[in-house]
Amino acid sequence: MKIKKAIIPAAGLGTRVLPASKAVPKEMLNIVDKPAIQYIVEEAAAAGIEDILIITNRGKGVIEDHFDHSYELEDKLAKNPSKKKLYEDVLHCSNIANVYFLRQKETKGLGHAIMCAKSFVGNEPFAILYGDDVIINNEYPVTKQLCDVFEATGKGVVGVKEVPRKDVPKYCSLDVTHHEDNPKVMDVHNIIEKPTDDQIMSCYSILGRVVAPPQVFDYLAEDLANTPEGEELYFTDTLTRLGKEGDLLALDFDGIRYDMGNKLGIMKANCEVALNHDEIGEDFKAYIKDLAAKL
Repeated sequence: MKIKKAIIPAAGLGTRVLPASKAVPKEMLNIVDKPAIQYIVEEAAAAGIEDILIITNRGKGVIEDHFDHSYELEDKLAKNPSKKKLYEDVLHCSNIANVYFLRQKETKGLGHAIMCAKSFVGNEPFAILYGDDVIINNEYPVTKQLCDVFEATGKGVVGVKEVPRKDVPKYCSLDVTHHEDNPKVMDVHNIIEKPTDDQIMSCYSILGRVVAPPQVFDYLAEDLANTPEGEELYFTDTLTRLGKEGDLLALDFDGIRYDMGNKLGIMKANCEVALNHDEIGEDFKAYIKDLAAKL
C-alpha cells in the first residue's frame, strides 16, 4: 500500500540549543537559506507523500506562517524581474505539499504526539519524520527508501545507522538479524531506549525516520492507559511490540543525517550544505581554506 501521509512531530522545547530557541522554534533555525523543517517537508514530498501534518505547540506559529502564502512579499517580488528566482523560492514554500498543523496541548512525549495524529492518519500506513533530524539524500530520499521497503513487505520500518558505542545511550539499541538477500534490511526483535552500557544489543540506533502501520495507534492507546500520570508516552515501546510480533524491520539507510537539536549538528549542517550550495559553494570553500590556513 502506497504511503500518502506523513507526520512531523515538532513540539519539543529545543532546550539543547537555548537561547537560540527561546523565541525562534529550533525547527526554524536555518541551514544556509532554508529553515530545517523545510528540508524535512521537502524530503517527505520527494517520497511521494501528499499530505503532511506537523505537530506543534504554543509559540510555534511561525512554522505555519512559513508554509503559508505571503501575498505582499510575493507580489513585490513578482513585479521585479531581477527577483524572479527569489519569487519562485518563496512561492515554493507554500506549494511543496498539503501541509496541516495540530497543536500538542500537553508535552507528554513522542508517543502522545503521534497519538494526536490518529484522526489525520485514519486506517492507513504513514511516515514519521522527526523534527530534529535533517537527512540529506537528494537522489533517493530516506523517507522514500523506507516507503519502498514497507510497500514490498507490508511491515513497519525504522531508519537506522550504526553510531559509536559511546553514543548509543543517547539514542536506543536494537536487537536485529540481517537479511541474507539484503544486508541493509534487518528484522527487529527488541529495542531498548537509552540503554546502559551493559544493555547495548547492537550499535544500530533509530535516527529520525519511521514508516508505521495504523495498528500502532491501538498499541499507543493501550500504552497510554498504563502510563502513570505525569510520565511521557514513549513511542519506542510501541515499536518494540511490533518487533516482538515479527512486524518491524530496520533499514540501514543511505543519507547524511544532521541533528538540528544539537549545536554541533547545526554547525555541521550549515558548513556541509554551504560547501555544496549552488550560489555560495565556491566562495565558501575558498573561505574555509583561508580560515584553515590561519588556524
